[in-house]
Parts: sequence; C-alpha cells; structure tokens
Amino acid sequence: MTEHPFRNVAIAAAYNTPQARVLDGHTAFSITLAAAQGVLAEAGVPATAVDAVLSKHAPELTYALGIGPVWSSNAAGGSAGGIAGVLQGAALLAAGLARTVLVADGGAGIYTQREATAPWTRPSNEFVEPFGLYTAAEFALIARRHMDRYGTTPEQLAEVAATIRNNGHVNPDAVYYGRGPFTPADILASRMIAEPFHLLDCAMTSEGGCALLITTAERAADLPVTPVYILGGGLDTLGPAYRHAPSWDLAGRGGDERAGGIPNGYVGRRAARRAFAMAGLAPQDVDVCELYDPFSFEIIRQFEAFGFCGDGEGGDFVLDGRIGPGGEFPVTTDGGLMSFSHGGGVVQLSQRVARGVHQLQKRCRTRQVPDARVALCSNGGAGALFNDVILLGGERP
Repeated sequence: MTEHPFRNVAIAAAYNTPQARVLDGHTAFSITLAAAQGVLAEAGVPATAVDAVLSKHAPELTYALGIGPVWSSNAAGGSAGGIAGVLQGAALLAAGLARTVLVADGGAGIYTQREATAPWTRPSNEFVEPFGLYTAAEFALIARRHMDRYGTTPEQLAEVAATIRNNGHVNPDAVYYGRGPFTPADILASRMIAEPFHLLDCAMTSEGGCALLITTAERAADLPVTPVYILGGGLDTLGPAYRHAPSWDLAGRGGDERAGGIPNGYVGRRAARRAFAMAGLAPQDVDVCELYDPFSFEIIRQFEAFGFCGDGEGGDFVLDGRIGPGGEFPVTTDGGLMSFSHGGGVVQLSQRVARGVHQLQKRCRTRQVPDARVALCSNGGAGALFNDVILLGGERP
C-alpha cells in the first residue's frame, strides 16, 4: 500500500484572536500578527522555528517576527489561507521544502461604510455592477434554482440558520453570543434580503484573526499539544469569485459529469470525492461537519455535493435534529459566519479549519462533539464559484 502523502504532516495548533463587529485600534495586519503570535504561544514553538509563511501579509509577518529568510506566499486569493493554504503548507512539508509552516490572516478596518454592503461583496465589474449583483443575490440565484427543481422550502433553510445561530448563541467567543435562542420562525420573520434569503439566513460582517501552525508529525509529537492530521483534501474552482454571475449549470470539461464536468450547482463534489478517496473514508465516517455558511442554503447544497445525501434530498436531510447538537452530523458548531465571525478576506476560511482542529483536540468550550475522530471542513460555495474540502483526523493516516 502506498504511504499516505501527508503521513508525516500534522496541524499542531489553531488559534483565534478575539472577534468583534469592530476591533478598535487594530488593522488587518496587526490582528494577523496577533493571531500568528497566539498560535506560536499555544503550540510552544519559537517564531524562529517557522520556515514558511502563508498569508496575504506574509512579507510583513516575516519582517515583524524577525524570522527571515523563509518560504513565503502572499497570494491575494484564498491560496495563502484557509483550506488551500493548509494543503499548500502540507505539500511543502511532504516535499521536504519546510518543517514548520505558519498560516495566518486577519481582517480589521476594512468595512467602514456600514450603510452599504461589505466591500468584498461589491465587485467593480461592468458585467455585474450595473445589475446590483452582490453576494446575497449571487447565492440566492443558486438557492432559487434548487428550490424550483427539487421543492426545497424556506422552512428547511430556516432550520439550518436557526441551528447555526444557536451554536453561536451559546459560544462566549462568538460575536453574536447571547443573541438567541432562535427558532425557524424567527428566521422567517426577519426581513427579506435577496429572495429566498431573509436577514437571518445570511452571514454577518465582523473583524478578527486566525492562525494555524503546521509541522512534521515527529516535531508535533514533542509539543504540548494534541496533533491533528490531514486525511484528505481537494480544491474546486470554476472561475474568479464575485466577478461573474453564478449559474447552476456552469461547467467545464464539456459538461459531462462522468468526465469531471460537474456543474457549479454541485461545485465541491470533485474535491470531496478526492478527499474521501485519499482518506479511505466515506461521508458516514464523519463525526462533525464544520461547513462554510455564508447563507443557509449553502449547507443544504454542500451536503448533497459532498455525498451525504442524494441530489435534491438536502432539504429533508437537515431536519429532525440531524445537524444539531447530538445529531448525526453536527454542523458549524461555533456559530460560523452567521454568528461566530466573518472577517472578510480569507480569515473566515481558516476559521472553519481551526474549529475542526479544536473539535478533534477536544478543546471546544461549547458544542464539543464528545467522540469526534473525523472532521470535514469546507470553504466557499456555488455563489462564489469555488468550494474546497479537507478531512481532518485524530489518528495519523
């Protein structure tokens, strides 16, 4: 049997700075630096042990921490953070190009025009700007198509939103801590934003930082932490996010799913299949789903895309407590983008991985899944034309 490509890779620690609607006195860089310093302290690793930095602030972090020269990536997109950054860091370690990789990001002071939608949702593009296309509308196009095709209901979307918001309601670290509890009726009673999304179906905006430290399995074994291992992963992209109107049927490779031409409506399916194949696992082996939740329907779509249920079955799949605390597949247990934090940039992409790490380390203050051994984390969604997947485990592959 071929050795698992990431057998000698471990995530040593994950760290979130304080999160808030506004972090007075912070810039995006300063909160990123705080996240980097926090994860190093948590892992008990000196900054000088880091020999690769993946962040949109990578050069600045390298200078501020005094650790250069290092392998550095500061790609403007998600490749410097989130699941893409974690997989890039794991590949560096597996190839022997680095021994300790810092992945860090943060957002603060970016969203200042609060009477308007967040800046990262307002693309300056001649093909979308005249039509008022913004993130909620883009994701609403995907949700509406699914509802028309399969009969998915607003009540099913509201079940998802209430579940995730209640996870944040009990989490003292969440920006929207104590805002609930919520019922599906509360979600449906909130004002309409972009049909079928009510206000409480949508992510919020906030500020904060997140960092992860990835190292060799041997080095992690000597640290005062519980290592978490990368069992599998995959990245799916159909185009630049928030620049083109998302279509459910958009597909490459000739549109033939048998040849990999999976439509945008199920973007992430190829990534999930590859992740499960690498791990030698199936959806039923997952204990906790830390799914990216920009809008309530995206959770339903991801469960279908990732193979947890059949096409069109996601609406019923999320009912009857299946995704809640104690359910078969607890989802987005810290409150996610709807309640925990949504800091713009790629910080929230990393936070989904961080929560998966904390679940497997048994470090969650709230909604800890008692016997969690496998966590699935995701980034993105069909409205953004990308969906990434990573499987984390408590046992070395």
